[in-house]
This record gives sequence, C-alpha cells and structure tokens, in this order.
Amino acid sequence: MTDNDFLAERFEAHRGHLRAVAYRMLGSAAEAEDAVQEAWFRLSRSDTREVENLGGWLTTVVGRVCLDMLRSRRSRGEQPLETWQPAPSAEPDPARNALLADSVGLALLVVLDTLSPAERLAFVLHDLFGVPFEEIGGILGRSPAATRQLASRARRRVRGVAAPEADLARQREVVDAFLAAARDGDFDGLLEVLDPEVEARGEAGVNSGAARVAAAAAGFAHLARVARPVLVDGATGLAVFAGGRPERVLAFTFVADRISVIDVVTDPARLADLAVEEV
Repeated sequence: MTDNDFLAERFEAHRGHLRAVAYRMLGSAAEAEDAVQEAWFRLSRSDTREVENLGGWLTTVVGRVCLDMLRSRRSRGEQPLETWQPAPSAEPDPARNALLADSVGLALLVVLDTLSPAERLAFVLHDLFGVPFEEIGGILGRSPAATRQLASRARRRVRGVAAPEADLARQREVVDAFLAAARDGDFDGLLEVLDPEVEARGEAGVNSGAARVAAAAAGFAHLARVARPVLVDGATGLAVFAGGRPERVLAFTFVADRISVIDVVTDPARLADLAVEEV
C-alpha cells in the first residue's frame, strides 16, 4: 500500500462524519459533497505527519471550507436551501440524501439559514458535534469567549422558535414519563422514552446509548424528585431550582417522540444564556 493509499483509507474512515458536518453547515447534499472533496484535496497537499488527531484536523478544514462557502453564498444573495440532489459529477444516492434530510429536519435547516455564517459555524460545530470553542475560535479568528457568545445567540434563535402546541404537549408527555421513571429508578421505563442512540452531554463529558444514559438517570433519583418541567428556550425540559433560580437544567432534543439528546447544564455562565420558563 502506497502512502497515498494509506492516507485515502484514513480519510474514508472520516468521510461520513465530515459529510454530516458539512450538510448541517450548508443544508445541501451537493455542496456538502463539494466541501468534503475540498477537504480531501487539502489533506492530500498537506504534511500531516505531526497531526495527532486527524479527525479533528479534517473537521476544522471542513469548517473553514463551509464558512467560506456560506460567506460567498451570502455575498451573492443566493438561496441557501435547495432540493437534496447530488452534484452532477457525483454518483446519485437518493437513499443517502433522504437519510441526511430526515436526520437534520427541514425545519432546523430553515432556522439555521437565519443565522450569520459565524453563528451557524459556532452552533453546528459546538452544539451538534462537540468541538471546543477554542478550536472554533481559531477557524473564525475570534476568542473562545466571543465564539461562545456566537453559539449562545444561535442557540437562542434555534430553540426560541415556537413549537406547535401539539408538539409541546407530546414533548411534555415524554418528559413527564422520563421524570417519573427517573424518580422511581425505573430502568425499563427510561428505555421506553430514550432513543437507542441517545447522548447525554454535560460539563463532565458525554454518555452515549440508551442503556448507559438510563442507568445514569436512574442513579439520580434524588435530583429527579426535586426537578420540575420547564420551557428551555421554547422547548420542554427540566430544571432544579435553588433560591428561585435554576441551578441545573436538562434541555432535550426529541426525535420520533423519543429523547435523542440531553444537555445537562450546570455552569452558571451557560445557565445565564438559557431562557428558562416555569410551566
């Protein structure tokens, strides 16, 4: 195997992740493929022998490419959303394009298109893919604090879009079931409302998979007993209050009437960024 073959093999191992990042940044399967291909060109022309985390390096490259594409698109006044079709030079794959569209959701893409390119980059890379603000700031040429503010503004816009009452009612049912199961330490009950690929993210790290997340939630029955439902930036969530102020917030993302992401927020600075409303 030649060095180029080895490099191509390593790149292919990251292609799916890079395509997902690019699609959420650009809202277009064709443009996402172009961004990923550009990342390959840059990789093939670079000396990466000293790169310890190739996946992180490639994510940064794709982020820069997408940022340039968004800025160029905005300067030309182009419509950002298109039908999900592959580039003319690419082999058509309707199943993959449909999967991309379903996994992100047209509604989210429409909201993301209201953000500035910098806000979109900060939100997508940090909130959806967990890239540290220090690395995102390097792409944007801004400090980590300024990048955090960009993501915060984007988050408020994304979560602040009012959900239909029917959706909020269904979210409340799911959250109530989650809370009841957590209070009782009901592992099976928790599994019923968690997506199989659920992620629980907090300052301490990430838990992935329904079994691990359910086990962790069942172990926090003492907190579940004092938590109560709230609206977190317009979506149904949970909060633990102290002195009339939230000291712990659980913000949920829902997919197909199950919880797919749990963001556990305890940091005072991050809590201050959230709009928490008692219901």
